[in-house]
Amino acid sequence: MSINVKEALKEKTLKTISVLKEDLNTVRAGRANPALIEKIMVDYYGNPTPIKNMSNVSVPDPRTLMISPFDPKLIGDIERAINMANIGIMPSNDGKSIRLSIPQVTEERRKELTKTVKKIGEESKIAIRNIRREMNDETKRQEKNGELTEDDVKRELDEIQKATDKSIKEIDDVCAAKEKEILEV
Repeated sequence: MSINVKEALKEKTLKTISVLKEDLNTVRAGRANPALIEKIMVDYYGNPTPIKNMSNVSVPDPRTLMISPFDPKLIGDIERAINMANIGIMPSNDGKSIRLSIPQVTEERRKELTKTVKKIGEESKIAIRNIRREMNDETKRQEKNGELTEDDVKRELDEIQKATDKSIKEIDDVCAAKEKEILEV
C-alpha cells in the first residue's frame, strides 16, 4: 500500500474506533462511570466548561458518582447542568458535593440499551466502510495518474479490504463487550 493511503487508513480507522468507545462510555449500564457526565457542560462565567474541569469526579461505590467542585459556589450550576442534560438521574447535594445515585437498570431497559449499542456499532461500521471506499477511490486515482501499476492496485485494494475487515471485527468485539456489561445483573 502506498504510504499516504496506508497512513490515512490507519489514522481514520483508529479515530472511528476511538469515537465508538467514547460513545459507548456514555451508555448507562447501571454502574457508576465518570464518562456518564463527561459531555455535560456547565456555564462557568459565561463559558461552557466540562464538569471534570471544575471538579473532582469520583466513584465511592459501584452505584454512586460523587462530584466535588473546586469552588463550592458552583454546586447549583453543576446541579442545574446535570438536570438539563436529562441523563435520567436526579442529583442530590449536601452543600459541598453532589451525589448521583445510579438506579438499577430494568430488564426491559437493558434490552433497549443493547439495541442502542448495536446502533452505535453499526454507525461505526458504516464510517469504516466509507473510509474503505475513500481509500479505494484514492488508489484507483493513483493508478489513473500512472503512479501505480495494475498489480499494485490489486494488492492495495486487497490490503485495504483486510484492514477494513480487521476494524469491523474490532468494532464487533467492543460492542459485544459493552452488551455483556449491560446484560450483567
